[in-house]
Parts: sequence; structure tokens; C-alpha cells
Amino acid sequence: MVKESSSSSSPDEEADIQNLLEESDSQINQYRGSDAAAAEQRPTFDVESLRSRLRRSLKLNLTKKQSIVIFLPIVITLIYLSTDFTNYFSVKVPDSVFRSNTLTGRRAHESDLLQALYLLRKQESDLFSLWNYTLSIEDVKSAVFRQVSLNRQIQNALLSPHNTGNVELAGGSCRKIDRKLNGRRTIQWKPRPDKFLFAICLSGQMSNHLICLEKHMFFAALLNRVLVIPSHRFDYHYSRIIDIDRINTCLGRTVVVSFEEFWKKDKNRKKHHHVHIDRFICYFSKPEPCYVDKEHITKLKALGITIGGKLDTPWEEDIARPSNKTAEEVETNFRSDDDVIAIGDVFYANVEREWVMQPGGPVAHKCKTLIEPNRLILLTAQRFIQTFLGKNYVSLHFRRHGFLKFCNAKNPSCFYPIPQAANCITRLIEKVEAPVIYLSTDAAESETSLLQSLLILNGKTIPLVKRPARDSAEKWDALLYRHGLEGDSQVEAMLDKTICAMSSVFIGASGSTFTEDILRLRKDWGTASECDEYLCANEQPNFVADHE
Repeated sequence: MVKESSSSSSPDEEADIQNLLEESDSQINQYRGSDAAAAEQRPTFDVESLRSRLRRSLKLNLTKKQSIVIFLPIVITLIYLSTDFTNYFSVKVPDSVFRSNTLTGRRAHESDLLQALYLLRKQESDLFSLWNYTLSIEDVKSAVFRQVSLNRQIQNALLSPHNTGNVELAGGSCRKIDRKLNGRRTIQWKPRPDKFLFAICLSGQMSNHLICLEKHMFFAALLNRVLVIPSHRFDYHYSRIIDIDRINTCLGRTVVVSFEEFWKKDKNRKKHHHVHIDRFICYFSKPEPCYVDKEHITKLKALGITIGGKLDTPWEEDIARPSNKTAEEVETNFRSDDDVIAIGDVFYANVEREWVMQPGGPVAHKCKTLIEPNRLILLTAQRFIQTFLGKNYVSLHFRRHGFLKFCNAKNPSCFYPIPQAANCITRLIEKVEAPVIYLSTDAAESETSLLQSLLILNGKTIPLVKRPARDSAEKWDALLYRHGLEGDSQVEAMLDKTICAMSSVFIGASGSTFTEDILRLRKDWGTASECDEYLCANEQPNFVADHE
């Protein structure tokens, strides 16, 4: 606090105070405008009386910096309280904003005005806080920055009917990203009904396999083949997490079949009581052909599958250094007249990356995306959001288990100390203005508890929300329970992805395929935000352990 002094102010300090008071008068008169009648109706203050009181009380030994600290909040507050914000904003807002001829338009505009009113009241509260407390120069800078940011949000609320294109506010000042489907490059997937491609996906966990499966769809489209989804006895139980039949609906024809359906159709099985793969082609030759070991070959044989010939590869390709390949190269090297071929593993394949990564993927279809959660998981996610989160929330994939060693093998590391992570998250939350964070994590309770204790903004804790254990009193997860899907780790993982994919803003874990699959869904669903980012994306960990 500034203490009183018996000595009077120096002439330079008195001049500084005089300049501040005159600047305050000038600003107030500027914003009041030239309309005298309107000015009489606005809130007014006896500035001369205030000036006199300040002069009597300013027998202080104030430096120039202290003078600014004391008077800047006063100046800002006087400007705010002496301004008719209705007229101020009416100058900025085009007349067409108020020309809505439909009930929906009027209600939307009323909602925008209410939001602006709420933000103005928040600004008023913040300005009174400035009035009531003595702050450092850094505090004043930070407070002024917050007021500028808040003012922009008010302008966005009032001007929201004039947003062009498909850009929408995704939360706070963050905008959704336009999917830009007009220039999308696609290929028609029209397979021959008697030619099949057996998908082989072995590397990593479920997220890796889903990415691999999406690439197999591209290969099947290039080779004009029906894609066979692997059996859960050899791979994951795909039918529990994605809607296979929906893929066919999206294309208007049969392009994928389950292993069980393929088993019933295969003509070789009827004659020889097994399914025969005529040719097994390896995309990668190193470190071992097809990324297939003896254990996986044994599993295939246990399914009643026989393989003709040896594993072969059309080129030298190393998983550690995949080269860029074109669609023409794939067609040329994997074309075959055999009825059933298998290609594996294509997770690391780098074929037409820009084409594959565009919103909606490379294949022409009438849906937003081909691989998405099944209907039960999607509805369960919506019910969870309605119960616990609401429309505006941030989602955080906080990968920790096994990630310390994985990240520290990289340069720079992607594993952040929790206090540093908390600072990065808080900065984004201040921009988004979301009341809660949905937390998808494999972290220990000790880590998430510390993270929660450090997430504080404007004196309030930002709640971290995780999916609770099943409770019969809660009905949001009833669909999973009724269909026997509760407790399935892959179903729960897909549920987490879905909730994250539907958030206003997403914070992901760099290097995680779980995060990459969420980003794919957000891109395809049109929920991606300009504020989506990897955790602490623009900085390095402030501490990194030595290698073993």
C-alpha cells in the first residue's frame, strides 16, 4: 500500500497528476458525444469535486510510476461509468444486425445482446476490482489486457450475425475451422463383389488399428476390392466400437464385410472347410515382412485360414523410414487377379498423405466420416455431456502411463511437469472461457489431484471431470449396460474419444495416436477449433530427466 507522507509532491509529480486528470476529462467528454440532450440522461459525475478531493488527499510522496498505478484504474472506471455503451456500440454495429424478419433471427439476436450485457457486467465488476485494490505495474498491464480481450468478446457477441461462411465461435474467442469440402479430392470405391482384401493390422493398440483400417479402405478402393474386417479372435472386436454396416450405407453399396460374413460367402470354405488367402503381400519388408510373427500366423490358422505361398513384398520399405508413395504405385505393385489377398501392416504406410488426411478422407461418400463410434457409444457420449459438461467445455487427453520414457527419447521431450502443464491449460481456459475440463487420462490419482489443485483462474478452481464409476442411480450410461458393453476397455476408450471429439476445444498429447484419432474425428465432424493444440505446444519441458 502507498503510505501518506507529510511532505508535499514535487512540481514534476504535480504536473503528472494534472496531466492524468486532464486526460480523464478529455476521454470522458469524447465518449459522451456532442448530443447534449442524450448526455443529460447519462450517468454523470462531479469531476471538479473529485479533482478537489484528490488534490487535498494527494499530499503524498508519489513517484511517477505510483501515480500511474493509482490513477489508471480511476481513469478507466470514469470512462466506463460515464459512457452510454448502447450508443457507443450502435455506431459500430451495422443496421442490418437489427433487421431480422424471422422469430428465430430475433431470438438469436436477443441471445447475442444478453451475452454482450453479461460481458459488460463482468467488465464492470473487473473495473471496480481495479478501483478497490492497489496494484503493481505488471498487475495493471495484465488487467488492461484482460479488459481488451473482454471488449473483443463483446464486439464478437454483438457482431455475430455477420460472421461469414461456415465459421462459428467454438467457445470464447476460439472459432471452429471450416471443413472446406468443396475442393475435396476423392476416389470412387466400387469393388468387384468376388474380390476381397483381408485387412491385417497388428502394430500398437486400438487407435493404431483404426488408423490402419482407414488406410486399408483407401487401398481397397484403389484395388477395387471388398474389405474384410478382421475377426475379434485375431484382432480387436471392431463391431463393438464402430458401425460396420454404416460404412456400406455411406457409400450406398457393400464395400466392407465382417470376417463372419466373409466366412459364409467364401466359395473355398464350402469345398475345403477353410478360408484361403491366395496371396499375402507385405507393405513393409523391414524389420520383418508384414510385421507378422509366428504367433499371428498361428492365430490365423486357428481361425481356419490357410495362406498360399510365402509372404512377399513388392519393394524394400522400412517401418523406421517409410518413403512417400503414390496411388499409382500402390495400384501397380498390389494389383492381383487372385480372389482373396491380404496386405499388412499399413499403419506406417505413407501414401498420398494430404489426400488421406483431408476432412472426410480420400473415399467419396455421403457421410461426414466413414470410421466413427457406433450409435450406442455416440448416444452415451451425448448423454454424459448433457449430464456433466454442457455445450461449452474443454477436453484434455493427458497421457502419462508409459509416456515419460517414450517422450524423453525424443528431442525435445513431450512429457511436462504437472505445474507447467497446469499453466499451459490455464492460459487456454482463459481464452476459451469454458467452465469445466473433461479429462481423459491414464494418469495416477496422485498426478490428477495435483493437476486439479493447480488449475485456478480468477480465484476459482476449474473442475476436472472424469467419467465416474457405474452407479445405478445415474442413467447416462444405461445403453451400454443394457447391451452388455459396460466394462469393455475398448468401448470405454472410444467413449472417451467421442466426448473429446465433441468438445469446444481439445488439448491433446503430442505423439499419441489416441490424440490423433480424436483430431481426425474433430476434423471430419466439423468440431475442430482454431484453439485446438497439443499440451504446451509452444514450449519445452522446464525439466527433463537423464537417460538410463
